[in-house]
Amino acid sequence: MAMGWMGLAGAALALGLCGAAVFAWRKWRRPPGAEERERRRRRRIETEGRVCDGVLIEFRGPVVYYRYQVGGSEYVASQDLSGLLDRLPAHLAGLTGHASVKYLPANPANSIVVSENWCGLHRANSAAGRAGDTPAPPQPA
Repeated sequence: MAMGWMGLAGAALALGLCGAAVFAWRKWRRPPGAEERERRRRRRIETEGRVCDGVLIEFRGPVVYYRYQVGGSEYVASQDLSGLLDRLPAHLAGLTGHASVKYLPANPANSIVVSENWCGLHRANSAAGRAGDTPAPPQPA
């Protein structure tokens, strides 16, 4: 059955309104800021990433520099920990040269050592575990 000109005009009007709504939403929506984009990146790596061994190179202020190998390629990266300082131990000097690094398999250069719910930094005392862990109580003699 053929659509009359009224039905065709209604469909065109509906399509035009949908197009205008999408255009307006894209034009006036507020894009996420730099902090929000970084938080989303960390969350994605935290949930989809793989873990490998890495080596801490240095701490310079709130920035940690580290290196790791994936598939025979060595990567050197850094992460600004400014927004995550409350998740780190008070003294970063006690952390060893070893760390766990999470990276995205599709892009191994995209990596982290700390996120909101995961920490790959290790204390000098290997029995203590991750930086966020508390050491085990001493055993009675």
